[in-house]
Amino acid sequence: MTRNYFDKELQELHLLMLKMCTEVEEALINTVYALKNQDINMAQAVIDGDDVIDDLEYVIEERCLKLIALQAPMAKDLRFIATAMKIITDLERIADHAVDISKITIRLADETYIKELIDIPRMGEIATKMIKESIDAYVNQDAEKAKEVAKIDDEIDALHKQIFRELLLIMMEDPKKISQATNFLFVSKSIERIGDYVTNICERIIYAVTSEHLNLND
Repeated sequence: MTRNYFDKELQELHLLMLKMCTEVEEALINTVYALKNQDINMAQAVIDGDDVIDDLEYVIEERCLKLIALQAPMAKDLRFIATAMKIITDLERIADHAVDISKITIRLADETYIKELIDIPRMGEIATKMIKESIDAYVNQDAEKAKEVAKIDDEIDALHKQIFRELLLIMMEDPKKISQATNFLFVSKSIERIGDYVTNICERIIYAVTSEHLNLND
């Protein structure tokens, strides 16, 4: 296998990664939209669309294993291929959280919300931005960009803490609202975890580019 062929295969791998990233971004955007607007059709579409993401994970993993087996890549190339295999696992987990949020939307379909959802959609917007920019950093082999993306997670953490305090107060004031508030807390926690997964992706990118192990989730 020539270097030119290997580079072509790597480029196709990057395109598949971008496709999976786009699917995950759309799942997160749509699940938050569905929750905010109580759109059960959109929520069900997110659930149904998860199979596409799962299939992409399988295809990318197979592509990575093929490259390793046939090319015996040098250290940096090997790190990037191994990183791709870890990133797709994190992306798949993010998609699973989107599905979980959609299931909550369907569960709450017949209920009047206890409050207007403002901070949760904001968390979703920030998390979506992190996903997109982290994969851009991967494709461009940009460790500094990955570090900057990881810092954005602080905004998600701050919003999660704010939502937790607000919903806790609501539950204390009116026990009848505990069930729905608990569901919203679960949604907020899911998006907070998504931010952590993207931070993991950023750590992996930095390792792929620099061979440096960093813990950015502190």
